[in-house]
Amino acid sequence: MALAHGLLKVFVFTLPGTVGYFESLGLPGFLAYLTIAAEVGGGAALILGVYTRWVSLALVPVLLGAAWVHLGNGWMFSNAGGGWEFPVFWTLALIVQAGLGSGRWVLSKPIRLTLKLSPNPIASACLPPALAMLLRRLTHVT
Repeated sequence: MALAHGLLKVFVFTLPGTVGYFESLGLPGFLAYLTIAAEVGGGAALILGVYTRWVSLALVPVLLGAAWVHLGNGWMFSNAGGGWEFPVFWTLALIVQAGLGSGRWVLSKPIRLTLKLSPNPIASACLPPALAMLLRRLTHVT
């Protein structure tokens, strides 16, 4: 999805057209180039299974920006101008993908991180269980 939208901005809307659209929204024009790079590069990386967890999380702000653009059009994406339902769905799907990881067929080696949580059991108990589980999934690759 990200790759298709990035290429749509390049080949159909054109780079100057996309920059103009971003500026018409009150956003700086250079964000159009960053968005296109994120969508094309991130979409290709997700298809190839390259650092899927990290790429998924990196694409979340792009989808939140898309949801912000469509916010005034209502909920349903079939509304005129498209609603915010579809970008929010894809945001949640990317978060789930970050939790699931790449699977068996990946082209990249996992990034190993060491998280040092507080040895204090009271402080560790304050960390929400869902966040703790996501952090464990992001830092532990089998």
